[in-house]
Amino acid sequence: MKYTELTAEISSNIKSIKEQSPDLLKSFNALSQVAMKDGVIDAKTKEFIALAIGVAQRCDGCIGFHVRTLVKMGMTFEELNEILGIAVYMGGGPSLMYAANAVAAFKEFSPSTAE
Repeated sequence: MKYTELTAEISSNIKSIKEQSPDLLKSFNALSQVAMKDGVIDAKTKEFIALAIGVAQRCDGCIGFHVRTLVKMGMTFEELNEILGIAVYMGGGPSLMYAANAVAAFKEFSPSTAE
């Protein structure tokens, strides 16, 4: 699976949902903006939380979008691994499998391959 392709495909499919249900997408986007804006907890930490939940819930799209955003925010490979440790702790074995997927997404979205 290529996360660059997956996120592009999901984004394209969401356009169709937006055409059919514009109020739904408008509401979801408003919720996202309010939830993710800087506050007592900064936006990067909120993205880390979202990624950990995406891994624990086994959501490939969530992994792709949140890793892409975190890479743009300057996430390091070391930060990624600490977040994945929390996700695996909270989600058990299935989360470990999706944590490995998050590593693959990081490698795709990062300008240089991190090991």
